[in-house]
Amino acid sequence: MSCEVCQLKELEVGHFEFEIQEVLRCILHTILFHRALGLVRPKDADLELFDITYVQCGDLEIEKKIEEKIEQFISWVEKHPNKKSQFVQICLSFYEVKNKQASWFTNKIERLYWEQWYINLNVSQLQRTTSSKSRRTKVVEPGENAMEERSARRAALEASLRDVMFQIIKFVNEKKDHVPPIPNREGVISYPYEITIPSSSDSAFGMDMIKRMLQTGHPTMLS
Repeated sequence: MSCEVCQLKELEVGHFEFEIQEVLRCILHTILFHRALGLVRPKDADLELFDITYVQCGDLEIEKKIEEKIEQFISWVEKHPNKKSQFVQICLSFYEVKNKQASWFTNKIERLYWEQWYINLNVSQLQRTTSSKSRRTKVVEPGENAMEERSARRAALEASLRDVMFQIIKFVNEKKDHVPPIPNREGVISYPYEITIPSSSDSAFGMDMIKRMLQTGHPTMLS
């Protein structure tokens, strides 16, 4: 089975945790909505930082899974600070589950990936402080002189995010032949899927190697 891969446009994000949350929610929900072939109750969602509306599946389990992965990703970014910025990827994969004859070296269950989406982010260092009283984390304001620069950067990010939305829609409309028959599976998302984020063992060198592998046509090695 061939696996279709969509490398989404690289996005410049950072400075604010909420900004990363907004961007990832928009992209992940949009992809899953367009691959949801079960009973869907569409729900419009408006981004607070950008003038963009996207559609969710209206399923609490999907929302919960997305939020958990976003929090894990933000935690990873916090534990791997960089003076300027770093390239990272999040992969959303759809797959089929096949039973395979067991042997000494293989499992009975095999995952056959048929579609993978790579969300490419260039993340700037998050600037945060923590209040000991409330134990809530807040963003450090960069100062009045940087307000215009931040506004321009966010406008550019909004334009790029729109490009990514159109890229997703174009891909799902053009790439259909690889989609397998709908399995007998309950739930909004008819196909099993997984969201992969960098692990705590990933180094900057390792991430650069993964980026190069993906660009040379071997993306399935990430899964």
